[in-house]
Amino acid sequence: MTPAEAAAMRKQLHADWQISADSSSLKRALRFKDFYRTMSFVNALAHIANTEDHHPDLELGYNYCRVTYTTHSIGGLSENDFICAAKLDRL
Repeated sequence: MTPAEAAAMRKQLHADWQISADSSSLKRALRFKDFYRTMSFVNALAHIANTEDHHPDLELGYNYCRVTYTTHSIGGLSENDFICAAKLDRL
């Protein structure tokens, strides 16, 4: 996916999504009230990832989760990264 294509697709997502400088990944940081809500979100995200067979990289702690989508097999962004990001936006 070209940087211009990625930028156009990013406009359809929540404003917190960011495309990396090299246009190889899509990232979003989320904050939660407590650990229970963080883990509830992560578990719901895991369900989406398994359903889509497309798994993000996650960083998480007590009240935050950072999600990164990239398609490792192509070394960059694919349409599926944006589909999964849109599904995450609905959580």
